[in-house]
Amino acid sequence: MTRPRLGLFTRLLEQASAADRYRFALEQIGHAEQLGFASAWVAQHHFGEQEGGLPSPFVLLAAAAERTSRIDLGTAVVTLPLEDPLRVAEDASVLDALSGGRLQLGIAAGGTPSSFPAFGLDSADRRELFAANLEVLRDALAGRGVRGTESRIYPAAGDLGARVWQATFSADGGRRAGADGDGLLLSRTQPRPAEELDLPLHALQLPIIEAYETSLPTGTAPRILASRTALVVDPEDRPRALELAEPGLRALASLQPGFDAAGASLEQLIIATDTHVGTVEEVAESLAADAALPRATDVSFQVHSIDAGHERTLRSLELLATEVAPLVGLDTTTALTEGVRA
Repeated sequence: MTRPRLGLFTRLLEQASAADRYRFALEQIGHAEQLGFASAWVAQHHFGEQEGGLPSPFVLLAAAAERTSRIDLGTAVVTLPLEDPLRVAEDASVLDALSGGRLQLGIAAGGTPSSFPAFGLDSADRRELFAANLEVLRDALAGRGVRGTESRIYPAAGDLGARVWQATFSADGGRRAGADGDGLLLSRTQPRPAEELDLPLHALQLPIIEAYETSLPTGTAPRILASRTALVVDPEDRPRALELAEPGLRALASLQPGFDAAGASLEQLIIATDTHVGTVEEVAESLAADAALPRATDVSFQVHSIDAGHERTLRSLELLATEVAPLVGLDTTTALTEGVRA
């Protein structure tokens, strides 16, 4: 069985200025490359610094491309309904050329609903907008004339169309991604039904994986990235790490309908938010219980919703790559693009 590749996910949520947030992200991506991470992913969020603080992922990843040479650079995700899909194709193609073919293009229909009105759009229409924009994006990446014209993007996208990923919370979304031959992006956490708050994350995501795999065209290799929250610390730093974890996890857990976040213990918050926090041994043990991870081709880690700080995040990356990865069977030797194209 092929081991899942190790990835980094940075959401740029440090308590710092925008310039420092972006600098921290670039340092983390460079550090991850040195440690053998196969991929680094960023999320797009508009307007609020509390939601990720990065409206322009291609700009940041272009800077990362200049500072790295091997690690793949991914969007997780571009909110396609809010974008001109032709411009997405052009920006993605330029970035792919600059990076030597290292872009992984993650897209989704969702995003923060409150962002849609500012773009003159209704979040309720996001699925229809996504489908229409995806058609334009695929035509552009494939080198076909766009919107009934003879216009073709420059630079040509090459095989970038084979490196598209779709994010979803549902089995129907998994089927769509599979039928399209795209990669599948799974979230670090997702809402539970109100009557099943104790369900482990893998119980929600294994049906999505099954739907995806059974819908793939014959001969198409699966590409499944599972995002997870993990903060790995040295034993002496464990008390402080747990202290830092509590506020963010309580805020995240409060978004789950039916869950008493205000009255929950820290242990309950960790479980409810699908967070892996603690020493190498503790994180390895909790990751080993996640039955979705052996089905993934890639696993990416972020520290948020824990406000860990930049230095502690760098140390967590080191411990993930050098100590946790060998314990749970994650690969730090194979580049993502190399694996996709093999």
